[in-house]
Amino acid sequence: PRKEAVVSTQSTGGKIWDVESGAEMSCLQGHTSEIISIQFSNLGDKVVTGSFDNGVSIWDVESGHKIMSLLGHRGEISNAVISYDDSLIASGSMDKTCKLWDTRSGTCVETLYGHTDEVLDIAFDHRGRQLLSASADTTARVFDVATFKCLATFVGHEREISKATFNPSGKRVATASSDSTVRIWDIASSNSLQVLEGHTDEVFSCQFNYSGDMLISGSKDNTCRLWRDENAERMAAA
Repeated sequence: PRKEAVVSTQSTGGKIWDVESGAEMSCLQGHTSEIISIQFSNLGDKVVTGSFDNGVSIWDVESGHKIMSLLGHRGEISNAVISYDDSLIASGSMDKTCKLWDTRSGTCVETLYGHTDEVLDIAFDHRGRQLLSASADTTARVFDVATFKCLATFVGHEREISKATFNPSGKRVATASSDSTVRIWDIASSNSLQVLEGHTDEVFSCQFNYSGDMLISGSKDNTCRLWRDENAERMAAA
């Protein structure tokens, strides 16, 4: 992997920095509103950005040149992510949809419907075969990337879901919600396996560790909590 990092401020541009030297390598200019998401491709030669200007852009790391713009959403982008093999980009939008894009041609492969409110987060599983979406409609969904079918809908949160993530095996999902909880879900059954309670305000982020036996959550209550999977079925606060 390349030793660069990307820093984006609340402006229409971003910068690529050399981590070792701290020198600016290139500047990304082209969006007309704030950049809300940014990610390196897995090869490290490209950067994907999502913006409040409703667009997703692909950039060359070395030159900072915009390779292409992915246009089609009718609302602000909430997140844009690239698949493990760099072949697909997924975007989530305030227009209540997700889109899948071919990174080579820039064409929209499919638009995924089902949410009744803004899509606030999206994520590929580690193999790039499933796409997870989280929405202000209080639900999360898992789609099959090959067939575009909805494999699971997770219902149980009382307020919007701001973050969703797969565990390393791709069989379970964690969701963080404004109802102050994190939930663990089973994809095959769509069942809620555990409700992680302890935060006293909105939970904005959650992430599994590499082995999948621990999860960390971050909240508006100014705390992070670490949860441990003690018997592969239940999570206990640590």
